[in-house]
This record gives sequence, structure tokens and C-alpha cells, in this order.
Amino acid sequence: MVAESTTSGAEISPLRYRVGACLGINHWYLDQLGMTSTFNHKVYCRQALVGGNYGLLDTTTFIPNPDYYGALLWHRLMGSKVLSVSHEGSPYLRAYVHCSKKESGITVLLINMSNSTTFEVSLLNENLYHPEVGLRNRNTPREEYHLTPKDGNIQSKVVLLNGTPLVLTQSLHIPEMNPKLVDPSSPIKVKHDSIVFVHSKSFNAPACM
Repeated sequence: MVAESTTSGAEISPLRYRVGACLGINHWYLDQLGMTSTFNHKVYCRQALVGGNYGLLDTTTFIPNPDYYGALLWHRLMGSKVLSVSHEGSPYLRAYVHCSKKESGITVLLINMSNSTTFEVSLLNENLYHPEVGLRNRNTPREEYHLTPKDGNIQSKVVLLNGTPLVLTQSLHIPEMNPKLVDPSSPIKVKHDSIVFVHSKSFNAPACM
């Protein structure tokens, strides 16, 4: 289960964005990936890699748009086994959990659709039949990838990973996408208009063994 509580912000209002090459489309795209995976969909086809109004790459420069990096993190972190998850709170917070793709533990995807509210999220086990589920090694840091828009502008074509702009290197390669390491017992802070991938190696889920 994902339990969440509101920590800051005023009135919650829907995420508003134009369809195009900005972080806003990333919210929709990753929400669709998470939602369809819960219905056992095996393949999700994006309409365009390049071209149209929402290709993964810029039509002129072929530089990755923000949703390319969201798709890349999904590919690297989210495994094929989908876990059941729920939370009691705002409908503007979306949560999806998979077994991690290449390492032990689980990967959580949190999408904050609010443009004014920050959430604090804690990972809890409410499976009474499997009390062993949950954090097992509290000394193992949690890995977090926070995607936020540059200058707080949801329509920005530049996305930040843990506060650092994701731009191609001088050799035109994808930049390193390193997580920040966090105490696994602390809550996950999900800022407004942000997307967070969380890899918890210390969360024991029998389905992922």
C-alpha cells in the first residue's frame, strides 16, 4: 500500500498543459503506461518516435523531449511483474508499483497531477496474510529519481532530474541518470507537477523474489 499525506500547497487544481513537447505530456504518458500495465497489457505503442505534436524526439534537432527520459526510466526500472497498490488521499496523486527490473525489491512510480500541492508518501504493508512483506534492511538506501520542469514551468521543454537539467552531452549521448540516495525509513516527497521513480531494494515483496 502507498499511504500519503498532504504537506503543503493551497487549493488543488487539475494539471493543465497543451499537448506537445513538455513535461506535462510525460504525466499523461507515464500514467497511461502504469494504468494499462495493471490490466495486464504487454505492449504499449507510442504513435510517433519523431513527428506530429508529441513525438519522443524533436522533429528538427532530434533532441529527446522530456517524455523520452520518462520512458527511459520506465524501461530501466520497471519490471514486468505488476503489484497491487492503493493509497488513501488525493486523486491527483497516481501510484504504480512493479517488481524492479534488474535488481531486488520494488520500483514505485508516483505522479503528482496537482500544480500546487506537495505530497509525502510512505510505503506500508497491509497484507495481513504476509506480515513479512515490507522493509527488511533499513540500512540499504532508497534510490529516487525526481523529474521536475525547469523553472517550475510545466510547459518547459527541459526536464530536471534531481535538480539537474537533462541535456545531451557534448558527444550527443544521453546524460547519466543517477538517483539520489535516501534513508529508506523517510517519507518520499513528491513536489507539485513532478514525477518520481523510487527503487526500494529493501522492500520485501514475495512476488518479486
